[in-house]
Parts: sequence; structure tokens; C-alpha cells
Amino acid sequence: MDRAPGVSVRLKLTLSYAGFLMVAGVLLLAAVWVFLLRYVPNRAMLINPDDRPTGVFPIRSALLEVFAPRAAAVLAFLLLFGLLGGWVLAGRMLAPLTRITDATRRATSGSLSHRVRLPGRRDEFRELADAFDAMLARLEAHVAEQRRFAANASHELRTPLAVSKALLDVARADPHHDTDELIDRLHAVNTRAIGLTEALLLLSRADQRSFVREPVDLSLVAEEATETLLPLAEKQGVTVEACGDIAPTTGSQALLLQLTTNLVHNAIVHNLPGQGTVRVHTAVRPDTVVLTVENTGEHVTPELAETLAEPFQRGTQRTHGDHAGVGLGLAIVKTITHAHDGTLTLAPRPAGGLRITVELPRHDPAPGAPPADAGDRSGEPGTETSGP
Repeated sequence: MDRAPGVSVRLKLTLSYAGFLMVAGVLLLAAVWVFLLRYVPNRAMLINPDDRPTGVFPIRSALLEVFAPRAAAVLAFLLLFGLLGGWVLAGRMLAPLTRITDATRRATSGSLSHRVRLPGRRDEFRELADAFDAMLARLEAHVAEQRRFAANASHELRTPLAVSKALLDVARADPHHDTDELIDRLHAVNTRAIGLTEALLLLSRADQRSFVREPVDLSLVAEEATETLLPLAEKQGVTVEACGDIAPTTGSQALLLQLTTNLVHNAIVHNLPGQGTVRVHTAVRPDTVVLTVENTGEHVTPELAETLAEPFQRGTQRTHGDHAGVGLGLAIVKTITHAHDGTLTLAPRPAGGLRITVELPRHDPAPGAPPADAGDRSGEPGTETSGP
């Protein structure tokens, strides 16, 4: 924003210090003068050596003649001292702001690695500097993540286009090439490109939090996602179990369904073929509701588990079949979770596979409002399907 030049804060503080010192000096001199007027008589009788009065001497007039020029000199000294001292003190007080301003200008020019690191004990300036350093650290990490995401997205989008171009070049060079095979391969490549584009759009919408919040029962969402993916589980030979408590929260029904669907889908396709299991469970805590999805599978290291929620991290060593996805499933889950003010935790299971936990704020319905469902379903049989 363009602003007209004004008086610097240091000069304003200097004038404030000097003005305050002048006011204090004037009050002090006024108090002295009032004291003198109260306790010093107006006139005094002059006595000669023989103790005889010889005349009257005006004491207050003489005192005023002596006091006034000295008081003016004191005020002039206080003004000069206040200006000089105020300028020095203001400079020392504003030095932390100068460092923060320099760091801000560096950040504006693109240098996000610089930190203020203001020394000293905690005060208002140190708290401001620490908050600014924390903001720079988060901003630097976010920018680095966005750059990695842009590079990965460009690579992922370029791959199907390059494959399509190669297929078309082959068809052009060989007119007798099997057309049906070419169409099938182009269809598969384009389907993957469309899925990647839709995933990127969903990721962007969830990150912007542009959705209306409404009461949602996370247990019903889990049941719906599980029932939708039962055919895939049967095809993969994976057993799916769903159970748990009513889990009231607020958010977007569609996004939370997408979150749960992604988790269950990943748990199915990243599993042991023909003998794997997936368990979907919801629970209620004092302030939060919890969705847990865990599956069997190969052993996963904690280091790998920490990276699986990053974009385009597929964990292909655990993928079987044609459902590897576009590498954005858990990234979408992470974004939707954060958009709903929740936390996402990925932990390897000791026996193999993953345990993924989504914790969201709890939202109990108002008294008298009809619940989405009734009772505790933890004792009811869960939805289950087994592979052939």
C-alpha cells in the first residue's frame, strides 16, 4: 500500500519523552514556587544595627527576579536533555522492531530462511519476534511443499500425455496396428489422467475450506463407505469389518465420505491378496470422535509410514492389482482432516500393515434435536465380507 511520508516513530517517541520531561519540570518548578509563596512573606522589615526599623524590603519581588531566569534555564536544560535522551532511548527501544522489519523485507524478496532470533528474556518484542520466526518457518515449509507438489503434479500429468502421444505415434507409423488394443490402452491412460485431475481439484477445494459445515455422524459415513467398497474387497479377497459408536461431528458430509472412502480403499488394495483383513472402527472421546482404519499387509517402517500422506507417495511395494491410484488418496485424507480441524496419524502395525487414525472435534446435538441414529452400535455385528 502506498502511503504519504510521515513522522517516524522514533521522532514521535523522542518528542513524547521530551514533552513528558518538560511537563514534569514545569510541575516541579510550579510546586516550588507555590511553596515559596506560601511560606515566604511578601515584605520584610529592614533593621539597622541599633534594632530600629529603617524600611520595608519586597522579598517576593526580589525572589521572582532571582527564580524566574534560573527556572527558565532549568526548563531549557530539561528540553535539551529530554530530546537527546529520548532519541537514544527510542532508538534502543525500537531496535527489535528494526530487526523484525529487516527480516520482513528479506521474506518479501523471497528469502524465507532468515530468522530474527531476538536475544534476551521474554517480553512483548521477543514474543513478537518468536511469533514472526514461527510464521516464517511454517511459510517456508508450506512453500517448499507447494513446490514439490507442483513438480510432482506436473510429472504425473505429463506421464499420461506422453503415453498417449507414444500410442498415437505407433498407430500412425503402423496403420495395421490392432485398433481395439490401441483404444483400450488410450482409454486406460485417459481414465487415469481424469482421475488425477479430479483428485487435484478435490485436494484444492478441501484445502480452501470452501464448504458448509453441518452435523455428521462419522459412524454412518464409515458404514456407507464400507458398503460401497464391498465389491472391491470381494474381488481382492479381503475381509472388511465395520463397527463402533455413534460419532457426532460437524463438517462436509461429502468430504468426510471421500476421506473415509479413500482410507478404506487404500486399506483394501494395499493388503495381502486373498487373505487380508480391514477393520473400520469409530469411537467417542470426551472432546473428539475417532475413526480408525487398519489393515493387514507387509511390514511398514515408521519412516515410510510418515511419508505416505505426502502427495504422490503410493507405497507401491504393498499394492496388488490394478488399483494403485494416483498417489493422492492419503494426501486428500490429510487435507480434509486438517480442513475439519482434526489430526491424522499413521502408524505401522506390529504384525504388518497400517493403522490410520483420524481424530475430529466432537459435536453433540442440541438437547431435543433428533439424533441421526440411536443407541450404541458397538455391540452390533459389523458389516463384513470375505473373499472367495
